[in-house]
This record gives sequence, structure tokens and C-alpha cells, in this order.
Amino acid sequence: MLNLKSEIKNSKNYFVWTIGCQMNIADSQKLESAFDNMGLGKSDSVQDARVVVLNSCVVRKSAESKVESMLGTLKSVKTLFPEKIFVLMGCMVGPKTDDLKKRFPYVDIFAQPQKLEPIVDFISNKMGVDSEGCLESITVAPDVAAYIPIIHGCDKFCSFCIIPYRRGREVSREIKDIVNEVELLTARGVQEVTLLGQNVDSYGHDLEPGNRLEDLLSAVNEVKGIKRIRFLTSHPNDMSDQIIKAVSKLDKVCEHFNLPFQAGDDEILKSMRRGYTNLEFRNLVEKIRNYIPKASFATDIIVGFCGETELQFQETLDLVQEMRFDKVHAAAYSPRKGTISDRMMEDSVSKEIKRDRLESIWELQESVQSEINKDLVGQEFEVLIEGKKKEKFFGRTRSDKLVFIDTDTDRINEFVNVKINSSTAWSLQGTILN
Repeated sequence: MLNLKSEIKNSKNYFVWTIGCQMNIADSQKLESAFDNMGLGKSDSVQDARVVVLNSCVVRKSAESKVESMLGTLKSVKTLFPEKIFVLMGCMVGPKTDDLKKRFPYVDIFAQPQKLEPIVDFISNKMGVDSEGCLESITVAPDVAAYIPIIHGCDKFCSFCIIPYRRGREVSREIKDIVNEVELLTARGVQEVTLLGQNVDSYGHDLEPGNRLEDLLSAVNEVKGIKRIRFLTSHPNDMSDQIIKAVSKLDKVCEHFNLPFQAGDDEILKSMRRGYTNLEFRNLVEKIRNYIPKASFATDIIVGFCGETELQFQETLDLVQEMRFDKVHAAAYSPRKGTISDRMMEDSVSKEIKRDRLESIWELQESVQSEINKDLVGQEFEVLIEGKKKEKFFGRTRSDKLVFIDTDTDRINEFVNVKINSSTAWSLQGTILN
């Protein structure tokens, strides 16, 4: 045990655990890059690392519970190995951390989303390593595809959402800085980038004219070496004609839209403070499909929001049936402390009803996806191979369809033409064409 404690004390390894949205993934990637620049080494486990970082999410109760469970396991580890450095970052950490410090006194530092400097400074002082300039550049390509935050925060204040209170108001990055980051990533092998924002369509409203999302897409489209560009998450109120036209014209921008509608009933949408109606959402999807006939769509749904009746939920089912989304992310409403709905509305729908409604959504969407994917059998698609899972190489089409490929040749980070031989609701299977 003494030898192990000594090894931990002298270790310069780190371990980062991440849960939540792509913004969290991007934050973790940037922090890992900073650690690498500081001379630390990446570990695959809590046990082998001196620095342990939990990047948290509280958008859903289930995510918050997983973070709390992870924090619980760290308590005994800290008792045995007090030299370990524990960091809690992400959306669980708000402007005030007094409650968190009382609940988790063995955590050394708490950091709000995107606030990486305090973490770097603390570890630099604690471990005696140089941190100068470590956050200024990305030194490691995180994967075949990379996430790039382009706007932080959100100004919408949907009644159910905690994001504006944890990530703050919207702040856009300059186009030149984003383009520079894309160029750095492509130089290290990245061929696909996803431009991220809690509300990505509002990018640039706080910058000078000529710096909106369509302008950024055009600028990134000009970067040599980048092959695909995606963006998410969109808000129906900010999906402009200019953005739609840019997607239709720019050859590297994928024809895929992540467009949450959250609920099908107008009264529920009003209570959620979403700012659009069922009909307005339908018209928007129809407009996009008129411009881009091959566009694919993912969406988000919340079931069992405050006061939702069976008839109101039926409006959501009808929308899923008629819009034929390629992917649906559905979750049961859970109150988030500090949000408008938590302060002013009653969580009146029982857990049992929420569960039943979720199952109805999943059952319907599985049927829809099965039909959509079945129609793709026999067609050919360009696929970027991303990795290997259960002895099968996999990748994605421009429309974000997951494709498993029948080949023994490792062609990760390559584009290949694939003929689709079979399908399920969740993926396609195919062979590489010569």
C-alpha cells in the first residue's frame, strides 16, 4: 500500500469521465489537450490516475444521478489516496458552490462549464508542472471527427431548461478563430467537424454583421482538408432561410438537421416557452425538405411535461408519425431546480404515465425508422469509417446514418463507397464497393 501511495503521489496521469451533450465532450477534449501540453499522461481508469475529472450534466435527472454515484465512489478512494486530485466540472457546478463543497468535501476543485483555467492553474501549482499556453492550441486530434463549440450559453430560457443558468448567456466565437481551429484539426487528420452550440442557429447575433451561421459555414467550407461539416443543436425559431440555403449550396455541409420540437401540443409548447406552434414547426420542416429533398432530421421530445394530458400527448405522437424523423431522442420530464417550471409549475404527471408515454414514442419511432432504413437497402452511400465495434467496422453517411461494414480491412478515417445490403431500425449494414 505504501508503494502504491508513493506511485500515486509521483504520478502525472489523468483520467477524464464525461457525461452529457456534445458541448461537454468538447470541453473534455480541450481539457485533455491542455493536460497533454502540461506533460501529463492519459489513463484509462481512476485507479491509475493522480488527477480525476468528472465532467457533469444535470439536464436530466438520470444524468445527475450518475454523476452523484461516481462522486460517491471517489470518497473511499480519497481516503486511501489523499494525494489524488479530484475535479468536478460541467453543468452541476453553478455560480455558487457552497452546497457542493458541503456534500463533496473530498473534491479539490469545482469548475463551471468552459471555465478550464482554474483547473489548469490548480493542477499546475499542486503538481509543479508548467501550464503556460496550454489552453491556447489543440495538440492532439481527438478522433476521426471533432466537435468545435462556436457559441456558448443560451438566451432562450425554456421553462424546463437549466442550461442558461449554468452555461450563461450566448457568446459567439470569432469566425477566424473557429477557422483556425478547423485548420489545426485537419492538419492532424480530422476530416469531419461538428459546429456546436446550445442554440447553434443564433451564432453571430452578438458579432458584427456578416458573421452569422451561414457565413461561418461558408468560411469553414473553404478549409482545405475538411470533408464534412455538421452543426447542432438548432432551435426552430432561429432556423433562417439563409441557413437552409447555405446547407443546400455548400458541398461539405451535411444535409442533416438536429431540430428539437419537444412537444406536439400548442398549450404545452407555450408552457415550455418554446416560441412556436405545432403548425409553424411542420411548415419549417416542409420548407427545409423543399430546399433539400434528401435532408434527414433528428429531434428531441419531452413527455409528461407539467399538466400534459393524454390528448395533448397524442399531438406529439401524431407529429412523430407524420414528420418521419430519422432519429428521435425522447425523455421524461424531470424538474430541474432553479428553472421556471420548477418554480412556477406542478410536476403533475405520474412516473408511470411518463414511462408509458416514453414506451409509446419508442415503439412508434422504431417502426418509422425501420421503414425509412428499409427503403435504403440496395442504395450506395459514401461512408466515413470511424471505428470498430464488436468486430465490425462502422461509419456514418452524410445523413448521419450508422453503417456497419462487412470488411476485414482496417480503413478507419477513410471515405468508402458502400452498398447497403440490409437494415434494422437503428443501423444499416453494407459492403465496400471497389
